[in-house]
Amino acid sequence: MNAALQAPVEFFRLLLAVIVVLSIATAAGELLRQRYDPKGDNPVIENLNARISSWWGMVALLAIAFLFGRVGVVVLFAFLSFAALREFLTLTNKARADHWALLASFFVVLPLQYILVYVGWYGLYAIFIPVYAFLFMPILVALRGDTDRFLSRVAETQWGLMIAVFAVSHVPALITLDIPGFEGRGVLLIAWLVVVVQGAEVLQYLFGKLFGRRPIAPKLSASKTWEGFAGGTMSAVVLGSLLSWLTPFNVWQAALMAVLIVTMGFFGGLVMSAIKRDKGVKDWGHLIAGYGGFTDRLDSVVFAAPVFFHAVRFLWAAG
Repeated sequence: MNAALQAPVEFFRLLLAVIVVLSIATAAGELLRQRYDPKGDNPVIENLNARISSWWGMVALLAIAFLFGRVGVVVLFAFLSFAALREFLTLTNKARADHWALLASFFVVLPLQYILVYVGWYGLYAIFIPVYAFLFMPILVALRGDTDRFLSRVAETQWGLMIAVFAVSHVPALITLDIPGFEGRGVLLIAWLVVVVQGAEVLQYLFGKLFGRRPIAPKLSASKTWEGFAGGTMSAVVLGSLLSWLTPFNVWQAALMAVLIVTMGFFGGLVMSAIKRDKGVKDWGHLIAGYGGFTDRLDSVVFAAPVFFHAVRFLWAAG
């Protein structure tokens, strides 16, 4: 049945709240533009407004997917995985001998992972990529006989599948969890995860800009500071606690879960920044105005989603 329509009150309350917040942000951004950036040459204000515009698009996309329940959510995240995997592998070292492995990654492994998630076959989708795809990819490449940079080429494809497909697929997998007293409301867990993790990212950025003095890893990102991490994390924990009505958690449980996913999201972003620095790029892509590529938006969710999924599954789900 349609997960979103089983919880209309919670779903539309959240959607209304997000629309109100974005409307206020849009108005504030326009006022800042008129007062301080009439010529459009202030990069901070222009970036802010581009990000707000992008958020409108992302919220609309998520809302439409949520209204279609399990099918809509699985299809949406499968598309996001496809786009993120494409961005990731575009920056890696590849040879003609990798074509079979790349085709299998996009048109066999990715769709199979999401089909398994859709049907709720946890015993297989939990190991399909880290075990079977991990072993299958180097076989395909080895059959072509090109050993030049063999290990790095195979490892980058495997890492792309783990990041862009396996980890991301744990977001729609939340819908498949059987949580007593929370049946049919898995889509709200997804909303809570995305709002808290993405909200933390914005808050950490703002606190870092306002109060940041000590970068956590200066060579990776000057904007990721201890002050930004602390201020943004505490604010996101408050946000997660206030939104506990979307979850099967009580307020204190929501706060602890928020600490877990926000911390994982932050260091996930740090890891992805290290990969970008290694590849000599600032963003994974340029498809989302003000934000870079799809992978730039998923980096914090990538590390938070699997940990969140398993914490909920082992602590709240039946069976």
